[in-house]
Amino acid sequence: MRLFALASTLAFVAASCGSTAAAPSPTPIRTGPVIRTAAPTTLCQGAPNQPSTKATITLEKGGTIVIQLRPDKAPKTVSNFAIRANTGRYDGLTFHRVVPNFVIQGGDPAGDGTGGSTQCTELSDLPFVKGAVGIARANDINISNDFQFFVCIGECQFLDKMYTNFGLVTSGQGIADAVKIGDKIKSIRVE
Repeated sequence: MRLFALASTLAFVAASCGSTAAAPSPTPIRTGPVIRTAAPTTLCQGAPNQPSTKATITLEKGGTIVIQLRPDKAPKTVSNFAIRANTGRYDGLTFHRVVPNFVIQGGDPAGDGTGGSTQCTELSDLPFVKGAVGIARANDINISNDFQFFVCIGECQFLDKMYTNFGLVTSGQGIADAVKIGDKIKSIRVE
């Protein structure tokens, strides 16, 4: 019985966060009406509460990206990101996806866009302008990845109210713009 429960749980996680748990493609495919509000889920209720306002991403090849975090707009996402960052869980991970003039995406523990688990999506009125920082998600707008994040290196406003926007680059946008696939994160620290 335990084995069945474990297998069922793993199947759910794999289905929720498999290869579809990525930042959106430049031309999103819509198969039905787009729901622009996420309903509260149990994924949000259990999320930690650790307000933070600034993240510093240091790349192994040199350079830093500073992000103003928005706990007022995405409190659970910011808290989750802060806890993972400050416990070193992003250290040594890579940027596995780079789409020129769109996004860089990293923080995947599997390194290929398939890793991480789930957290709730926190939609807001923050626009996905160049420098905006968001969380990857699969098809269900209510469920986002709990590790993978992306930084807009171009205008991404068609993502507005469809993904969790939890910050904005305030320094180092040129560093973000120059990220290549495989570039390693030396560390992310949040204060």
